[in-house]
Amino acid sequence: MNPWTMLTNFIAIFALLFSNFGIYDKQEDKTMFIAHRGFCSQYLENTEEAFIGAAEAGFDGCETDVNISKDGVLMLVHGSTYYYEDGTSMDVNEHTYAELTSKPLKNDFTDTVLYPCTFERYIEILAENDMFAFIELKGEYPEESLQEVVDTVERLYTWDMCSIQSMQMPNLVKLREKYPDIPLMYCGGGYTAEVEEAIDRGFDLDLLVYDTFPWVIHKAQRKGLRVALWTADDPKAVAYCLMLGVDFIESDYLSGLPKK
Repeated sequence: MNPWTMLTNFIAIFALLFSNFGIYDKQEDKTMFIAHRGFCSQYLENTEEAFIGAAEAGFDGCETDVNISKDGVLMLVHGSTYYYEDGTSMDVNEHTYAELTSKPLKNDFTDTVLYPCTFERYIEILAENDMFAFIELKGEYPEESLQEVVDTVERLYTWDMCSIQSMQMPNLVKLREKYPDIPLMYCGGGYTAEVEEAIDRGFDLDLLVYDTFPWVIHKAQRKGLRVALWTADDPKAVAYCLMLGVDFIESDYLSGLPKK
């Protein structure tokens, strides 16, 4: 274990101990808890059921991964592959919407018959439940697909409750040039040159918990930028995030979150 990991784990344990005394109660009121790919520890990730389950469980918002089908439909899948009940698979970029939704997904979580979810349906569900929407764009996007993401949010919801994020800086740069006022968030690991670029460009940050530095978080927040940490899946990690004063905490497990 490297020295930085040892230090962050020590700080996290310290934070957890002090959280039992209610020290972070005010921060909990300020921090939004985001279900990573929906409530993905209990439901098949990036599906309607995972997003509705997150709303019912009490999360403040959801995160999802947006890919593009062969015929240009915005679909939700973390990698690029859907796995089906019949043992087959399809790459989202190589198949049409009709093909991708022609049969049920492999679902090891519940007895529900589930199909691939569209980005439009994701925004509808979060709008219906007044939840904050993290929208992660996977891969580099053509102009028309970026336009569709923006148009969908503006037609169905509000930018006060949405943020577009990506690990691909060109996506964010193109969006900022065309839509200077919409919320944008750079998603990455710990401290890198791209994180520094994101802060300079005025992008919010979504960083890997335990793999970033507190001063990076504070630098961003001093510029009025919001910071999220992913993925805080136990009480120790949640206490650490609260101690750092982040704006969003992403988690797979509601058991790791304080009761709101």
